[in-house]
Amino acid sequence: MSDKMIPLASPNISDAAIDSVVSVLRTGMLVQGTVVKELEKNISQYLNISHCSAVSSGTSSLHLSLLALGVGVGDEVIIPALSYVATANVVELIGAKPIFVDVKKDFTIDPKLIEEQITEKTKAIIPVHEFGLSVDMDPIIDLAKKHNFFVIEDAACALGSTYKDKLCGTIGDFGSFSLHPRKAITSGEGGLITTSSQELDRKIRTLRNHGIQPDSYPMNFVEAGFNYRMTEFQAALVNAQLELLSGLIETRNELAKIYFNKIDTNNCRLPIVPEYAQTNWQTFHIVLQSEEQRNELRDYLMTNRIQSNYGAQCIPEMTFYKNKYDLDSASKFPNSYEAYIQGLAIPLYEKLTVENINYISDCINDFLKKWRIKQYS
Repeated sequence: MSDKMIPLASPNISDAAIDSVVSVLRTGMLVQGTVVKELEKNISQYLNISHCSAVSSGTSSLHLSLLALGVGVGDEVIIPALSYVATANVVELIGAKPIFVDVKKDFTIDPKLIEEQITEKTKAIIPVHEFGLSVDMDPIIDLAKKHNFFVIEDAACALGSTYKDKLCGTIGDFGSFSLHPRKAITSGEGGLITTSSQELDRKIRTLRNHGIQPDSYPMNFVEAGFNYRMTEFQAALVNAQLELLSGLIETRNELAKIYFNKIDTNNCRLPIVPEYAQTNWQTFHIVLQSEEQRNELRDYLMTNRIQSNYGAQCIPEMTFYKNKYDLDSASKFPNSYEAYIQGLAIPLYEKLTVENINYISDCINDFLKKWRIKQYS
């Protein structure tokens, strides 16, 4: 048994990153200034996209993206049935209706199921790069052009992940990123919005800052906006981590290979990575044969000092959405439902050692062996 608890995730905050935050704190200039601008420039260069705005969270980045595109009351927005609930919440909060579509076995929205859900009310789609794995974007972009709706990439988990020769978050009208502590790099809470449109970027910058027209003096309030700004010390924390991101992803990929080589797949389905995608492994999400087996594995891992957790929600099963839309998730969204009730996220991040990954794999295999014996005894 491991001597210490292996957490599900652990932010990689270096001494240099801490020093950069302290340096900003000592200046007394704490709210959205030159350090935030530096971060926006660095992210734009990293992603090779013309515009990036830093905001207070991944959720606010989705909210602002919908508002900047004029999505609102009476509109419909297509989203995957499997995601973090924020993807649906922002649609509800602007008065639009989320239209759920099932995911494939790789946990990303199934493009083959999208077109049948498109109506004259469809204003946008939010494909989610779930767990850091890219959606198959080409068919979605084709549908958006054909039916004239917007594409907001929910790349909350996918900074550094790629689709073919493109980085996630650079393909749609907007890319939305989260900087939550479970992401590859973090500001604690924080988000990023990317776009190739100068007009849309200016709209975002207005809405995130109380509706103030950017660069206006004296201040001119041209929208009813929000306080969705990022602080200077948060931006400093991210800037210090960004230069390490490529190396972190490379390490995660090497560790993931051990899981693929070691975990017994007879009673456990491992993640699927299509040829068109390279993932940052924000989450390593496995699927067991039943909810009971998943729950018992979670308990078994905790007994062996390994944290794990449920990876994402089948949103139509959540109480609010279940009560409002009364959808039968098991039949309408079978892959999303299965991933939700049978799925488990296990530790995978760059601070783990090969020994850690081998230990976690051995514990999972030991449980699966005992499970099989119990089932046939």
